[in-house]
Amino acid sequence: MIRLFFKQHLLWLVFLVMLQTVINLILYVDKGFQGVSFFYINLVWLVLIAMFLLWRYLIEVRTMRGYAVEGESYAEAVKLDYEERLTRNKVELQEQRLLLLERQDELLAWVHEMKSPMTAMQLLVERMEDMEVKERFETEWLRLYLLLDQQLHATRLLTIEQDNRIERVALKAVLVEEIKELRSWCFEKQIAIELEDVELEVLTDRKWLAFIVRQMFSNAVKYSHIGGEVQLSTVSNNGQLALLIQDNGVGIKQEDLPRVFRKSYTGTIGRETSAATGMGLYLAKQAADSLRLKIVIESTESIGTTVKILFPKDNMYNETLLT
Repeated sequence: MIRLFFKQHLLWLVFLVMLQTVINLILYVDKGFQGVSFFYINLVWLVLIAMFLLWRYLIEVRTMRGYAVEGESYAEAVKLDYEERLTRNKVELQEQRLLLLERQDELLAWVHEMKSPMTAMQLLVERMEDMEVKERFETEWLRLYLLLDQQLHATRLLTIEQDNRIERVALKAVLVEEIKELRSWCFEKQIAIELEDVELEVLTDRKWLAFIVRQMFSNAVKYSHIGGEVQLSTVSNNGQLALLIQDNGVGIKQEDLPRVFRKSYTGTIGRETSAATGMGLYLAKQAADSLRLKIVIESTESIGTTVKILFPKDNMYNETLLT
């Protein structure tokens, strides 16, 4: 241990010896110090050096004990230890990745298995003659479907870089498809849907854009009052297209707005109604970031909410395609 310590501080010792030599030379040359004993000065100096080295040793000995390797310097021992730790971390990381992939495959398999009973339930609902009961079952089936869809995309989000295809997408077709998916819910709440200026094409991934729109549109329906209205439109500002999803529902409190994209954050309204999971906006934001889309939410409590999905500008299209 002591040898390792001196190896580590070899340069310090050389410097101190040189400093001592210079001081002795000055004392020898300068006539003003002739009355002072060389032995006394050197003894004091050496005592101070020894005390300093002892202090440093006591401070560093605990750290150095783990690197006490015979025949190696402290720096070499630290380097070897670092390389060993790095190798172990790489192995552990690879094992974690394999476990994550296995878990992902299990979740995907579970979601796909759930599709069979969901399809059977849908067929049974379609055969119901009592329209009131039928509409109620359709609404509950839709909520279950949205939760499964959310879980499916949460799993796929881990590998979104390998699960997207950037292409020109007809925006209206995506919106109409999502409206059809939620039509039973809209009928139950008597919500009017208005489309305006959506005959446009955007450069993005169709499947993930549909998922983002689904989360925003379902929230608009969920938090709208009975007989309310949801408007879907587009605006363009300096070459940047934005899709607007507006509702006149319960709105979001101002203190909740900065945190709506946090994972599992339900907000004041969500806690009061027990209708929120806190995952929809979080997943939508993660998917949007991966596609270089930007989501902005503006809301006033008891007045309504406006969600803006901003697409990349025209001069960013090539960059989006290449990454």
